[in-house]
Amino acid sequence: MTTADRTTARAAGRGGVAVLGAKVFFILAGFVQQTLVRGAIGLAGTGALSRVLAVASVFNNVVVSSSIQGVSRAVAGAHDSKEEAFRATLRVHAPIALGLGVLFFVSAPWIAAFEGAEHITTPLRVMAGVIVIYGVYAPLIGSLNGRAMFTRQAALDVVAATLRTFGLLGMGYLFFSRGSSGVLGSTLGVLLAASCVLPLALRWTGIGKAAPLSSAEIPSPRIYLAMLVPLAVAQLFTNGVMQIDITLLGRFLSFGALHAGLAPSEATRSADEWVAVYRFSQFFAFLPYQLVFSITQILFPMVARAHAEGDRVAVRQYVERGARLGAIACGLLVTVVVTVPGSVLNFAYGHEVAERGASTLRVLAIGQGAFTLFGIANTVLASLGRERIAAVLSLVALFAVAGFCTVAAREAPYGEAQLQATALATSVALGLALVAATFVVRKAAGGFVPLKTAVRAGIGVSFGAVVGTHLPIFGKLMTPVVCLAIATSFVVYLVLARELTPADAAMVRALVGRNKT
Repeated sequence: MTTADRTTARAAGRGGVAVLGAKVFFILAGFVQQTLVRGAIGLAGTGALSRVLAVASVFNNVVVSSSIQGVSRAVAGAHDSKEEAFRATLRVHAPIALGLGVLFFVSAPWIAAFEGAEHITTPLRVMAGVIVIYGVYAPLIGSLNGRAMFTRQAALDVVAATLRTFGLLGMGYLFFSRGSSGVLGSTLGVLLAASCVLPLALRWTGIGKAAPLSSAEIPSPRIYLAMLVPLAVAQLFTNGVMQIDITLLGRFLSFGALHAGLAPSEATRSADEWVAVYRFSQFFAFLPYQLVFSITQILFPMVARAHAEGDRVAVRQYVERGARLGAIACGLLVTVVVTVPGSVLNFAYGHEVAERGASTLRVLAIGQGAFTLFGIANTVLASLGRERIAAVLSLVALFAVAGFCTVAAREAPYGEAQLQATALATSVALGLALVAATFVVRKAAGGFVPLKTAVRAGIGVSFGAVVGTHLPIFGKLMTPVVCLAIATSFVVYLVLARELTPADAAMVRALVGRNKT
């Protein structure tokens, strides 16, 4: 390796660490938001805000993820015309952002009516402005990513997460404490935060340069859209899977509260509170996906590389190794949550939420563990050039979760039973989706999670779930200690079962080192 190569590798390594650090910071900021939002706007307000963000986040996440990926690819492939390529992509994204924002604004009353929650109409309309701003902001981040300016990308991510946290909590509390809608205040705070970070991003990236002549390095709008649309569609299905359960649950809780004989104002408050409990359970259930899925991304560029070289043996080995480590890490996190669901909820949100949501979290954590492995399977398929198959699998999963949750939540008695039924329906649907994805990946790559690993991790999770039903809710000081003890016990169990060996640590170090170079 030359000196220039070593310098590039070190810069890439530092950039990768910065981006990973920003991701961890983002998760921590989300934890702070989830922990403090109840105190800022109340339990019912938190539920109403969760209804708003569940729908808006689907649009936002699709816009952000597809924009970053699309612009990054275009800019990275433009070589000496990066500024011109950036301007060309920005001219595509700006009108799309405005169009989506207008569509969301106009659709707000219909979304609120579907939810049976007319009181969220105005906050939904506020989030339309956030969608427009993110639709412009995300391409700027994609430009930094495509030019390998990872430190600046990470810095903007940290600033955005910080401003969003202060805006959501601060404005929400300000409105709520003065007798106004805390939900409206929180959404206005999110809009204000997005409005503040956009100028900073523009200052660092500019808006590119106009191309004097057509060039093969600068994608035309038609070619760029042909690349962008599949990315956006795949993200739409994936994010739909993550939010459809709470959206449908909110609908059936609203109607269930009225059918239970509650007065309209009391029904609204009660339904929002139950939505908040489910959202708090979702946060911990989503942790495996947020942590494991992000970490395993470093393993699968080599799948694409081996596939391009036609080395099927290497493809199978990389897939099996990465999926195996992902399954072990996922199993560890899920085991902790299913063993002490009430304790982790109590640690973050208090005893009332723990009592109302522990059984829901125990079931939902298993389902989201399956979704984590499902996401890894789709990443493998994308690495092998099977993006359309991955998108179809996500669409099938979306329909399965929606169908199962509709039947379960509609038929269950009002309240906690609806939460439990929704969690079970979601978990069953995601489990079936994982089975289908496993079959497809094994056929395409020659392997996935080894059967022995799946069985051993499954035994650990099952044992934790059974033991957890006999454990009390621990206090806030003891909960971290208990969680650490459970995690340690899981690792020891895998070592004794000869699932984990010193070779695993060496393999991870080798893969990470090779990926950086």
